Formats: sequence, structure tokens, C-alpha cells
Amino acid sequence: MAKIKSLKLKEDFKKIDKVIFIFTILLFLFGLLMIFSASNVSLSMSGKNPFIYFTKQALTLFLSIIIFIIIIKIPSKYYYFISMFFGSILLILLIWLLIFGDVNRGAKSWINLGFYSIQPSEFAKVALIMFFGTFYEKYREKCSSSWLITLIPVLIAVLVFGLTFLQPDLGTAIIICIIVAMIFISLPIDFKKKLIIGGAGAAVVAFGLILLFGFDLKDKVLSQTQQDRLNFKDPCSRYTQSTGYQLCNGYIAMNNGGLFGKGFGNSTQKYLYLPEPHNDFIMVIIIEELGLVAFLIVMAIYILILYRILLIAKKSPTLKGSVIAYGVAVYIFSHIVVNLGGVFGVFPMTGVPLPFLSYGGSSALTLVCALSLVQRIRIESYDHKRKMLLKEGKKA
Repeated sequence: MAKIKSLKLKEDFKKIDKVIFIFTILLFLFGLLMIFSASNVSLSMSGKNPFIYFTKQALTLFLSIIIFIIIIKIPSKYYYFISMFFGSILLILLIWLLIFGDVNRGAKSWINLGFYSIQPSEFAKVALIMFFGTFYEKYREKCSSSWLITLIPVLIAVLVFGLTFLQPDLGTAIIICIIVAMIFISLPIDFKKKLIIGGAGAAVVAFGLILLFGFDLKDKVLSQTQQDRLNFKDPCSRYTQSTGYQLCNGYIAMNNGGLFGKGFGNSTQKYLYLPEPHNDFIMVIIIEELGLVAFLIVMAIYILILYRILLIAKKSPTLKGSVIAYGVAVYIFSHIVVNLGGVFGVFPMTGVPLPFLSYGGSSALTLVCALSLVQRIRIESYDHKRKMLLKEGKKA
């Protein structure tokens, strides 16, 4: 029996996208090294074990291997029920956090299990992607005649967005909004419906701009922590202030790096100048230690992975597979853009982790779950293509 299972796993492994698989491993391992480099100094200076974050992230990645093997074995026909089941649990956890959660880093985003902390809003991104894909495939015909059925996933997404925003976790809420908007635009739904719902989305964006730039609505809607993150212009003129200190030190780190960097482990800004550089500011440490060349290589790998995921979305024989793969591409792309935009001072800092590289158990596990779903779609697309070729061969 074990032999049969092993053979089936080998067969599935042959069908996955090797480019995504190999570069995923390389980026995660590179991220693990950079997490250690970015965090060991500050941990040592505060009298803690310099290997804490490295060890935790390594254990997370080991767990990810098990999760990957499990997910690629589950047929996508079960995804609707899985998304409903886990989505319901995540909704309950988000509500529970809002009412009973403890504030950590200015937000009620984490559930502390003692040995591990989980962030339900991170996993909600993948649950929403699965739900959107499976729901619109299941009710594709009914969506053409019913506005209510068309809006059900959007309304659920709005609820998740609201619960996340109120934690307050502005960064994750923005990512959820981007994912849902882009998936909805890509759906084969009547243009009129898209236009009306898109107009409502534009109104939300307009409201967001008002929050950022006028009418004194910020004080009424956003917490002080959220408002501080929106103050991102000209950070080095506010170097001694909390709103400019981290971003300006990020600029200094990048300037120090130059083309080829100061060498692995030789960053100076990680010496307590950059608070928690192993999180959302990991890229500035990479640039300082390994230079602009390393940054460009990482960006090239990101582009390659996204391109391969979009190919899988395009070639999937089902709407469900296309939406899930496309949603995962949007998820990864939005994380990259929002993180680097904040680090480079183009966008407000929102605390969004950089895929594969930033420290964080929930973000790493969510990313692995998302990529595992894409690989399962790839396996099923391979099987479908093979069946079609066999049928054509029989006819011939």
C-alpha cells in the first residue's frame, strides 16, 4: 500500500510545474538565510538566542513540505466544501479576535497558541481565492440571471475585509481588496454587472482617497496607528520621529549596499537602527549586504514565478482552476508591490510581508498553501490534456 502511494506521489510530482517548485525552494532558503542575517545581531544585543527566528522559520518550512504533499493529493472537486469549511472557521476566528483578542503590535491580528502564533486574516486570502473559484464555477449559469447569487462571494469578502480592517490591519485589508477586485474583473460575468459593481468599488477608492488627503475623516475612521502609517512622505526630514525613522534608515541601508553590497552579514543598519528588519524591511538588508544585483535577481525570479502561474491559469480547462491560479498570482504580485512600495516610500507602510523572504509563520504557510493549489491545478490540467490526446488517438 505504501509503495502504491509512493508511486502515485511520484507520478503527481512529474506533473507539477518544476520551474515554480525549484524557484520556490530557492527563494524560501534564501529568505531563511537573510532572516538569520537580519535578526541575529539585534537578538544577541538584547540577550536572546540569535537563532530564534531562523529556527522558527525553518520549522515552518519543514511543516510546509507536509502541507504541500497533502494539498497536491486533494482533487479540486472538493475545494468548494473545503473553502466553505475553513472559511467559516476563519470568519469565527476573525470575529473572536475583534471581541476578545489581545493587542499585539497595535492590532488584534494574532492568536497565540503558546508555541506558535497564527494570523487568521492571512489564511483568509487563500480561502477567499478558493471560494471565488469554486463558487462561480458551481453557479456559473445562475449568475447570469441572479444578481444576488453573483454578489454572495463579494459580500462575504466585504465582511472579511471589514473584520480585518477593524483589527486594525490595514495592509492585509488592502491585499484582500486587491485580490477580490482583480478576480471579479476577470470573471466571465455580464459586463453590465461588472460595471455597476466596479462603480461601487470606485466609490470605495474615492472614499479611501478622502481618508488620505482631506475632509478630516481620518480621525473618525482610522486609529492613530493607522494614521501614522499613512504619513510616509519625506521621511528623512522626520528622522527622529516614529513616522520617519524606519523608512529613512531603510534608505540609508540601500545606499550603503551599492551595486554588489557590503557582503553577507555585514549590514550596519540591522544594528538596532532598523526595528525588526527580518520582517517587512528584509529587502533593504538584502540590498545593503548583497547589492542592487541581488535585488534584480530576486525580482527576475518573482516575474518568472508569476509568469508560470499565469500560464497555468490560462491553460486550465476549468473556470475554477483559472480563477484559483490567477487569484494566487494576484495575491503574490500585490504583496510584492505593497511591500516594496512601502519600503521605497512610494506607498504608506502597511506591514505587508515580502513573499518567500520575510519572517512570518502564517504568511509562509499561506503562501505554500496557495502555491500548492496552483500545482494541483497544474496536475489536473496535465491529466485533462492527456485524456484529450488519448481520445483523439482512439478516433484516429
